[in-house]
Amino acid sequence: MSATIDSGVSLRGRDLLSMADLRPGELVRLLDRAAELKAEFRAERRHRDVPLAGRTLAMLFEKPSLRTRVSFEAGMSQLGGHAIHLGPGDVGLGVRESVADVARNLERWVDAIIIRTFGHGTVVELAAEASIPVVNALTDREHPCQALADLLTIQEQFGRLNGRSLAFIGDGNNVFHSLALAGGLVGMDIRIAHPDGYGPDPEVIGQARLLAEETGGSITLGNDPIEAVRGVDIVYTDTWTSMGQEAEVAERRQAFRGYTVDRALLDHARDDTLVMHCLPAHRGEEITTEVLDGPQSVVLQQAENRLHVQKSFLVESLGER
Repeated sequence: MSATIDSGVSLRGRDLLSMADLRPGELVRLLDRAAELKAEFRAERRHRDVPLAGRTLAMLFEKPSLRTRVSFEAGMSQLGGHAIHLGPGDVGLGVRESVADVARNLERWVDAIIIRTFGHGTVVELAAEASIPVVNALTDREHPCQALADLLTIQEQFGRLNGRSLAFIGDGNNVFHSLALAGGLVGMDIRIAHPDGYGPDPEVIGQARLLAEETGGSITLGNDPIEAVRGVDIVYTDTWTSMGQEAEVAERRQAFRGYTVDRALLDHARDDTLVMHCLPAHRGEEITTEVLDGPQSVVLQQAENRLHVQKSFLVESLGER
């Protein structure tokens, strides 16, 4: 579609389980394709070509969703394909049927699977057992689709990714894990300020730092939000309590006091620093309404870009022979 897309890079038939599954050239290709799909869709509210005509996507959901379900389902429709939503009561992964049995059945009916679940091992097992592409649409360990949308947003705002800096304020969770790996792939300076006991997985950080060594990026861990945001291009936050951690709400609210992204914290960043949040937001906890809806916020751009990067991966994995 574009001269910028490297025809020598192919993602045909690939899974996307982790940001670490991608190499820098593959990531560039996905972002270039996403930018083109976005420009075409925004201009015409449709695509001239429908590269996924006749294709079917199975969507396994064990967690609730707004952005993930709508963006994948709408994306398949816009590209000429069809998506089937399967909720927890429809499948019962590992309870009603084994993960392997679900994979071996689905591969005979559909062309690809996305899965939004709890344990990352479930996604890994599903991909190992299925002969069709499997996409991680969120696990407790990673959220690669969100990281792709974030990179596209940053690229749109700044024109390049290498050398840009992002400070993540809060929990070292699945979103941060994928951001750290993504930053390592593209040479970004990724920082996190988190309370003691709520840092990221050391194994993921080790992976991210190995990637960053190749690209000139860096991964920095700390506890001081003010120090983390000094001079950065982007301040990013996410909910303090992820799905499955509801019993920890009171404990986490106490632990994360002082980690709210508010006007006072942004006063320590640059005047043109952007604010990101993957949504849903708990207004008044990890971020204030003033900041979330303010002029520095690009959260709705991030949300929109979920549609385009996911379409990009589906086209690259399924659409072209």
